[in-house]
Amino acid sequence: MLTGNPAVAAPAEQPASLSGLMVAFLAFCCGAVVANLYYAQPIVELIAPQIGLSSANASLIVSLTQFGYALGLLLLVPLADLMENRRLVVGFTLAASVTLLCAGLTHSPSLFLLLSLLIGLTSVAVQILVPLAAHLAPEASRGRVVGNIMSGLLLGILLSRPLSSLPVEVFGWRGVFYSAAALMAVIALITAVALPRRVPTHKATYVSLIGSVFALARRFAVLRQRSLYQGLLFASFSLFWTLAPIELMRHHGFTQAQVAIFALVGAVGAIAAPIAGRLADAGHARRGTLVALLLAPVSLLIAALPGSGYVWLVVCAVLLDFAVQLNMVLGQREVYALDPHSRARLNAVYMTSIFVGGALGSLIASPLYEHFGWNLSAVLVAVLPALALALFLGRKADRT
Repeated sequence: MLTGNPAVAAPAEQPASLSGLMVAFLAFCCGAVVANLYYAQPIVELIAPQIGLSSANASLIVSLTQFGYALGLLLLVPLADLMENRRLVVGFTLAASVTLLCAGLTHSPSLFLLLSLLIGLTSVAVQILVPLAAHLAPEASRGRVVGNIMSGLLLGILLSRPLSSLPVEVFGWRGVFYSAAALMAVIALITAVALPRRVPTHKATYVSLIGSVFALARRFAVLRQRSLYQGLLFASFSLFWTLAPIELMRHHGFTQAQVAIFALVGAVGAIAAPIAGRLADAGHARRGTLVALLLAPVSLLIAALPGSGYVWLVVCAVLLDFAVQLNMVLGQREVYALDPHSRARLNAVYMTSIFVGGALGSLIASPLYEHFGWNLSAVLVAVLPALALALFLGRKADRT
């Protein structure tokens, strides 16, 4: 139920209908936009020498993109509680198109790293679309709608790797960036026409708006808890998907195309999103969270098992992706219910913590692997979701 003055809120905040076709379109948009963060991950070793970047600094491309995204989540996404949502989505998507195009054209390492940061910063439209969908969806089916859209987001994360790995041999890495830029321009055009308008009732200055983001984090314990759980899970997710391709190519003889197929298999875990939505709508968020937080460390320990070649890696990829997506959607359902008028800011806190965790995971992945190898690295990575599980079990049982 909406809070605040009904006389003020009703005209602008009355939910519009959300058709199945629109849900599918929003899921596609979320996947396409978030994929911008990961196109470079499997091809950094191709990009670095062509722009004059050393191999030691190549991982900065991925880390800066994720840090830029986290910065955008904190500083730009809250604007969705202040400004008309469709205009923001179109503007950010067009900006992402321009930065991707410039990245494909540049030959300067410093400029490319700056553009990597800007690609992340301008790809935050996805985190305006998700709370917008939550606002438009009826309460009884909100978890299912958010789950379906979040499955598109996870598929974007998982499929971005094979989508950049497979065509790079034909079109080169620059072709990947040009294609992504064109896709962003098309999405901006369609959303400008098809996306419903939403004008928030919240009135504030930008400074007070950003200040209220931190106030919400202090106010809601559930927001802090859910952000921490998912941040730890996403750090392990990012570590696994940074290290697994290295392990497969170095010790299992995988080609770039075979790594792409491996990523496709891992994408099976995206089926968790609609399942999570239905669990949340049915009031089983706590049980579902327990399953996710148990499954994540177990999957990583399975990946550390000796023998059977790459089979354990495949099993881990599917189970870990399932666990991360399950917990993400369950957490979003709880977070969005805290204050309907502040969903964009609540989402900013939640998703910033997640992608800071992911960026830090990417940053330490290579040193961890070089020092400890695959098996011990997988065990160490499993400590992160295990910590989330311990914190969750230590929390007093609630009614969710």
